[in-house]
Amino acid sequence: MNEQDKFGDSISGNVSGNISGNVAVGKSITQTQNIGTRQEVTEEDRATLQQLLSALTAQISAEAPADKKDAALERIEELKETITDEKPDLTTMEYIKNWFGKNLPQLAGYVVGVLVNPVVGKVVEATGEIAAGEIKKRFGQ
Repeated sequence: MNEQDKFGDSISGNVSGNISGNVAVGKSITQTQNIGTRQEVTEEDRATLQQLLSALTAQISAEAPADKKDAALERIEELKETITDEKPDLTTMEYIKNWFGKNLPQLAGYVVGVLVNPVVGKVVEATGEIAAGEIKKRFGQ
């Protein structure tokens, strides 16, 4: 008696809990994932990124209260480093966003605006470590 004779054509599956990703139940399943080719970061992209980060520094410097200005500018320097690092760290980016949300909520929008900017997604994605979609998932838009 072969396996099919023992169990027939019955196929069942039970999926529960906090699930993320694909689930497939069946006899003959084919799954494919098409990932687009990463775009090359151009000099124009790098210049745009530098302009974004410079503008963010200027906004924070001009609008942060004196008692929190130094700490805020330190977070912005940390953000610049992680965005332009060989392997950007989304956890650090998220920490900085949250720091502004907690300490300077009136300025947090500036930080989020930079984080969700398409050029930031492109630069971070180009490292091959992080998909731009993950940035959108964590920071919105």
